Amino acid sequence: MKKSIIAIATVITLLFSANTIQANPIDTTNEIAEASQLQSVYDAYFTVKDALIKSDSKLTSAKAAALLTAITAVKMDKLKSSEHTVWMKVVKKLTADAKSISSTTDLKKQRETFKSLSKNTYDLIKVSNPEQPVYKQYCPMADADWLSKEKAVKNPYYGSSMLTCGNVVETIK
Repeated sequence: MKKSIIAIATVITLLFSANTIQANPIDTTNEIAEASQLQSVYDAYFTVKDALIKSDSKLTSAKAAALLTAITAVKMDKLKSSEHTVWMKVVKKLTADAKSISSTTDLKKQRETFKSLSKNTYDLIKVSNPEQPVYKQYCPMADADWLSKEKAVKNPYYGSSMLTCGNVVETIK
């Protein structure tokens, strides 16, 4: 019986020791999460753009709701100072635009609001280091910019009717 108790106590001690050893890598994971605080906002923005390209107003509304969630999840105290400064300037407008797009299924209104959303997202992404190159694209017919992870132009303002209208005006790295 004594040997069993000693064996159990040893196993428990080993488990706690292993747990403490494994706790250290979690800190580096948190650092990575902090470094990419805004990446989830950018990724959600791109899903809104993609839904607009498909001219799917319901999907656009749902993706804008996900963008709103990503915006509210940002921890300002974890941002780099340059990102924090711009974040403070654009967060209210980003939030309002995401709410506006998510609360309607009127594709024309969604696209109009997307112009402002794109401008403010551009201001923010310009001061951060995106994980991959981001292309600022411009449509002369809509007189509006948008951001894309792909260099090939796919216009969110006109969808399939003018899918390739526009050009790359800047590459952000």
